[in-house]
Amino acid sequence: MFSTLEKIKELAKKRGISLAKLEESLGYSTNYFYTLKTKAPNAERLAEIANYFNVSTDYLLGRTDNPKLYTTPDGKEVDLSNLQNRVVLFDGKPLSDEDVYKIEQIIKLSIGVTGGENK
Repeated sequence: MFSTLEKIKELAKKRGISLAKLEESLGYSTNYFYTLKTKAPNAERLAEIANYFNVSTDYLLGRTDNPKLYTTPDGKEVDLSNLQNRVVLFDGKPLSDEDVYKIEQIIKLSIGVTGGENK
């Protein structure tokens, strides 16, 4: 079973970003993630990290092996977990992580995503 820190490292690697870049993006202090070797993040930070990666807090805590899958009100699955790697350019220009995050939020709102996990 992975620790929270290991899950975060794995997710950051999939996105192609360093922990330092992730800390900067989230406004955390330098080396914050390494404090997770000895303690769990507080609920607010855990939620921020989960939202950044579009996974459940349970996934980060190792309670489930399945990242969060969003569903529409009619029960259809919407997988936004790999959007960063799929959206590369817009109008011929690369998108920043923040741009991709905003696009994810727009997609979620426009399709009426519930944010619930499929069980």
